[in-house]
Amino acid sequence: MSDLTSTAIEAHGGLERYNGFNSVTAHFRSGGALWGLKQQEGVFRHAAVRVDLHRQHASHSPFTAPHLRTSVTAERVAVETDDGQVKVERLDPRAAFAGHTLETPWDDLHVAYFAGYAMWTYLTAPFIFAASDVRTEELPPSTENGQTLRRLKVTFPDRIATHSREQIFHFDQHGLLRRHDYTADVLNAGPVAHYSSDYEEFDGIMVPTRRRVHPLAADGTVNRELELVTIDIESALFV
Repeated sequence: MSDLTSTAIEAHGGLERYNGFNSVTAHFRSGGALWGLKQQEGVFRHAAVRVDLHRQHASHSPFTAPHLRTSVTAERVAVETDDGQVKVERLDPRAAFAGHTLETPWDDLHVAYFAGYAMWTYLTAPFIFAASDVRTEELPPSTENGQTLRRLKVTFPDRIATHSREQIFHFDQHGLLRRHDYTADVLNAGPVAHYSSDYEEFDGIMVPTRRRVHPLAADGTVNRELELVTIDIESALFV
């Protein structure tokens, strides 16, 4: 691991503590322009997501109805009942986004897959960076609003479903994540700057409870007038 990788992991609670848990369940609210563009307005107005910490699996509930939940891995997405009855599923879910643009409507399985892998990425970072097949490289620092941020380029392996293979994570002087740059390949809509703030400690793990995602222009300008996605975490339980 790079020095910055170790610093970030320690700042967020440390790998030993993280490895003592199997999952995290977060209650959250999500808004922003993306859901309306995808004809999924209000789909995560108030929901919970359970993420496995040592394998890629995520489940949102309730999902479209009080008794339904999602089940998301890199290879499969499904909507099922609370007792596990599969209502609809899709194998190779990423292939279902071929040819999409930002304005392409999503069905329930599209939104379940996107939200599942995204929340898994957010809730396992930076600890997932310690995996043997995840590559990290510290880049020159950046300065934003007078604050110097250390930057880490992270290259994810094919086994992990996430926004894109390469992503840039920006950390403050204490090692806490403040910004996350990536291109969501399934959207085919260009890069974004994803800001994290309002950290709280849950079971010894530091979690940003406020996230805001804005378009990022080719010249590096962030369009703060447009919030593509907002995420506000109300609670998180690691078990």
